[in-house]
Amino acid sequence: ESSPTAGEASRPGPGVRAAEPAAEPTKALSVSWEREPEPDFYCVKWITWKGERTPVITQSENGPCPLLAIMNILFLQWKVKLPPQKEVITSDELMAHLGDCILSIKPQEQSEGLQLNFQQNINDTMMVLPKLSTGLDVNVRFTGVSDFEYTPECIVFDLLNISLYHGWLVDPQSPDVVQAVGKLSYNQLVEKIITCKHSSDSNLVTEGLIAEQFLESTASQLTYHGLCELTAAVKEEELSVFFRNNHFSTMIKHKGHLYLLVTDQGFLQEEGVVWESLHTVDGDSCFCDTHFHLSPALGKAAAAMASPQLLHSQVDQDYMVALSLQQEQGQGPSALSDLELARQLQQEEYQQQRPVPAQGRVLPGARTAAERRQRPKADSDCVLL
Repeated sequence: ESSPTAGEASRPGPGVRAAEPAAEPTKALSVSWEREPEPDFYCVKWITWKGERTPVITQSENGPCPLLAIMNILFLQWKVKLPPQKEVITSDELMAHLGDCILSIKPQEQSEGLQLNFQQNINDTMMVLPKLSTGLDVNVRFTGVSDFEYTPECIVFDLLNISLYHGWLVDPQSPDVVQAVGKLSYNQLVEKIITCKHSSDSNLVTEGLIAEQFLESTASQLTYHGLCELTAAVKEEELSVFFRNNHFSTMIKHKGHLYLLVTDQGFLQEEGVVWESLHTVDGDSCFCDTHFHLSPALGKAAAAMASPQLLHSQVDQDYMVALSLQQEQGQGPSALSDLELARQLQQEEYQQQRPVPAQGRVLPGARTAAERRQRPKADSDCVLL
């Protein structure tokens, strides 16, 4: 899904313009994703996930991403399986699999009261399931990566024990913004901005302008503080759903780094493209294989079909090369200092350009990977790269 477009009142925008009429604020406040005309079937991509052949549902354009994000988690957890020859699946089939999975859940507590409450939750979930393929209301709060205004649809995530995250947070080191935004949700903040613009109180007008500037400057709906908090909050190897710009993605944390599952149909035949790194707020990313190693060069067909915003920059390629080298050597993200890592990369590039020495000879100063000095570095709570 792309970012919200102008004129779509049901989609969250990066900010609120001064020209918006105060008399009709509610038309611009509904934060939901709406389904656009599209085929009712989706291609199945088969990957080898932790040694087992596993399906991933892909999409060509805008689609029911809440449904796909949840179902792909269930596939990666092997809670739902497909026939090995399955190549195409319909949304009705996905909904049926999801319904069966929910109905198979058993209450952990045996008391009569809790069982009745659990059954009510099951019934409520089955009632809202159709919204996963037609529209899902999500209203973020800027106070925490797990903070959303509660809506009936949230029961689906709770019942399946799937965490829903976002990274649109206010930096606590900006007291003026903290004061202006407070604990408001997105919808409430938009209302406040409209109200403040028409206030005779200069302090309120200033707060409204600060809040509006915050929304405009964080139009990507991910801040550096949010990314830091997100990295700290997500558990290692946890599969979760990440919400950003009206799109729901399957997310995982592996060796301290966040990755999003690649579901673009343009990569259907690219087995080496499974995950996309999430380490910047501006959309630059790199592709990784099922083992989280940097993907080899993409085929021309995939590169042509892939969405432009998914193509990664050379700067991030260098970052992922460094990360891949660390993982191959069994190191954590902070096992080498930046200087040591830069020297290591420079040395390896230099070695590739030098003539190959005669067999049995070792170049002066050359070292194997095992001989490279590793200096332990204290783990930090959050590292932004």
